[in-house]
Amino acid sequence: MKNSQKENTQDVVLIEDPIDLIINNEPVVNIICLPKDLKELAVGFLFSIGLINSKKDIKEMKINELEKRINIELRDSIDFNLNDMKMNPVSRVIDTSCGISSPWRTIIKKALDAEKDMINTKEGTKLNSDIIFSAIKHMNKNMDLYRETGGCHGAAIFDLKGKLLSLKEDIGRHNAIDKVLGDMLLTQKSFENVFLTSSGRLTGDSVLKAIRSKIPIVASVSAAIESGIRLAFAHGITLIGFIRGVRMNIYTHPYRIEV
Repeated sequence: MKNSQKENTQDVVLIEDPIDLIINNEPVVNIICLPKDLKELAVGFLFSIGLINSKKDIKEMKINELEKRINIELRDSIDFNLNDMKMNPVSRVIDTSCGISSPWRTIIKKALDAEKDMINTKEGTKLNSDIIFSAIKHMNKNMDLYRETGGCHGAAIFDLKGKLLSLKEDIGRHNAIDKVLGDMLLTQKSFENVFLTSSGRLTGDSVLKAIRSKIPIVASVSAAIESGIRLAFAHGITLIGFIRGVRMNIYTHPYRIEV
């Protein structure tokens, strides 16, 4: 309907599918997502929860699009016990709106605690604000599905000179982040000297993924949430939100941003 006139037309809409992630023949999680870049999603998710550290930890991965399953066999060196996760059926579903449930957050935090001494917040990292503004514009310009449908989020990883290393889209903001992390791991790109951008709210879920990959700067066009700010402050992450034109809100550790 436009100008009080009705007309029949066609519109492009996104499809969300429940994808089962099977690890060593055990169903682990059902991720509701945009059924695209599924290898990247699976690898990024397993990395985010601390189950793998690189693609070398994966012995074999098969995508069954017909049955909507991702089958992954881990290397024998990976200690995987499904019972240790203590998941109920509801917790095993990750939807596109609220992100990961509390049990998954607990698993991620345990993984972070286990390698606490290894976490490097890269206090020497400096980034010019102009590069951040340019990166956000670049991300927005290249979010093709968003521009076509208005129904998805995007995430991207840039180096400190503003070169795009990975950009992915998904209906869930957390899935989009997992996809860029997975893409970086599959292409064996380093998380050193990079920053993460997102179109979504900066929640604790999103910040946990940045902490896990030791990315020191996270920037978004959207708002930061208290849970995200608290985690970013505690782990030395520079958190930036509400990037609009040539202005931004820096919530934590502003010393990394140069003007």
